[in-house]
Amino acid sequence: MPRVLIILAHPQLEHARVTSSMLDAVAALGPQADVQVRDLYALYPDYLIDVAAEQAALQAAQLVVWLHPLHWYSMPPLLKLWQDEVLQFGWAYGPGGQALSGRDLWWVTSTGAAESSYRPDGPSRYFFDAFVPPFEQTAALCGMRFLPPMVLHGAHQRSQAEIEAHAQVFAERLATYPHWPEIDELPPAPDCQVPSHERPAESGQRGDRSV
Repeated sequence: MPRVLIILAHPQLEHARVTSSMLDAVAALGPQADVQVRDLYALYPDYLIDVAAEQAALQAAQLVVWLHPLHWYSMPPLLKLWQDEVLQFGWAYGPGGQALSGRDLWWVTSTGAAESSYRPDGPSRYFFDAFVPPFEQTAALCGMRFLPPMVLHGAHQRSQAEIEAHAQVFAERLATYPHWPEIDELPPAPDCQVPSHERPAESGQRGDRSV
């Protein structure tokens, strides 16, 4: 079973210098690294997600990586749909939802804008940290420990050498997981129990879309 599962979501991977370089660096690690990559846009061009297959892959991994470019301060649409479909009430969270408890989640993303854009006097108006809580809280609700994100800002302006150096760091981190110095200092995932009375038994299984 793979120790690391990468959930990749890039709608135009053929044009993605950063993500493609990161995938090349992961492939160079070889099978001994025990890393599985699930390319959502390749697997589900029709957006019809195989929930059972995705859940099985998640349960087999200790580290789950969300790898994608930032889209409108969030994630590409297929990854959002993946969350809605796969992270089901009673499976990933809520009463009985312990399937991912104790796993680690690592958010790895890139932005088109430079880091200087993410400040009160910049076009994004907020420091980048302001856009992290939805990802962190999703992990917490599923009982997963949220590792410090890895972000490459200004991807369009980066040289190929800078991108390859970033990709190499990414691969090295995967190869050495869980022996990261900062992991020992991280607290466990907070307790975010959802009371059973907040979700009627007949409600849908896809997040809050049944509301």
